[in-house]
Amino acid sequence: MPKFAHLLAGFLAPLCIATFFLSTLLTELFGSHAAVAQLKSLIVTPGLWIMVPLMAAAGGSGMLLARSRKGRLVEAKKKRMPFIAANGLLVLVPCAIVLNRWAVAGSFDTAFYVVQAIELVAGATNLALMGLNARDGLRMAGRLRIGPAVAEKAR
Repeated sequence: MPKFAHLLAGFLAPLCIATFFLSTLLTELFGSHAAVAQLKSLIVTPGLWIMVPLMAAAGGSGMLLARSRKGRLVEAKKKRMPFIAANGLLVLVPCAIVLNRWAVAGSFDTAFYVVQAIELVAGATNLALMGLNARDGLRMAGRLRIGPAVAEKAR
């Protein structure tokens, strides 16, 4: 069961972040202020209520599965997880809440766009780190072959 939970949460958590990221970019580029405010509201509720438990489930189930495993890939995943969690809880969640409040109030000033840029960078960072964790997980499960250059480097 932890394996399935990890697979499901490990797929859905980055999907949430990617959805927030792409919808934010598209709405900022092509939408009105009202559309941005609506999106920010949806990202906070229900978005965060979906994303945060998924990230916790992915991290928790991953730690549970990693207890009986050793190796370079497991260690790499373990090193990334605290940064992913901290970035999510200390940067992404507060940014989403602040941006929602400002957007609802119609405060689309420099501060809004600075925080928006921080949120986008943090989101892209988490997506990249989660992608690396997914790649390493697939390699550990034998579902992704390690190429000759990578195999040579691992020696």
